[in-house]
Amino acid sequence: MSLSQIEFRSAMGQFATGVTILTVDLDGQVHGMTANAFASVSLDPLLVLVCVDHRARTHAHLHAKKRFGINVLSEDQRAISEYYAQPVYAHDQAEASAGARFERTQHGTPVLHGALAYLECKLVSTQEAGDHTIFIAEVEDVVVREGKPLLFFRGGYCQIGDGAL
Repeated sequence: MSLSQIEFRSAMGQFATGVTILTVDLDGQVHGMTANAFASVSLDPLLVLVCVDHRARTHAHLHAKKRFGINVLSEDQRAISEYYAQPVYAHDQAEASAGARFERTQHGTPVLHGALAYLECKLVSTQEAGDHTIFIAEVEDVVVREGKPLLFFRGGYCQIGDGAL
């Protein structure tokens, strides 16, 4: 049986996921990317993983900095997700274009205002996997807020209890 990439993407689209923004500080600028290939790995030690396409600009930044944030988006942060999903964006226009505002942790990692959860991560290992790299990181700090998540299902954004938006 020969399976096409389109068929595979269609099957994977049946799995609803949350939406995150990975954030990295590079020379005082916030670099980010939208990611939904994110999962917890271990409770002891506290580990998560995120899969990043080799072509993504953030890929090299994660390798270089070895410290990043994972921001779990709330249902009202779709514009931020779309902004950081673009192949090219202006680093200094995130707030004006999408409403993305950031604070910094003591390590300088950008934290997105209004995210449902924030995880401060330190890179532990990487694993090449096809056209992506799996970044495994130790979680050093978390912030959790009330609210509903932004979801991605069948190639579109949706909310709990809703169809695609």
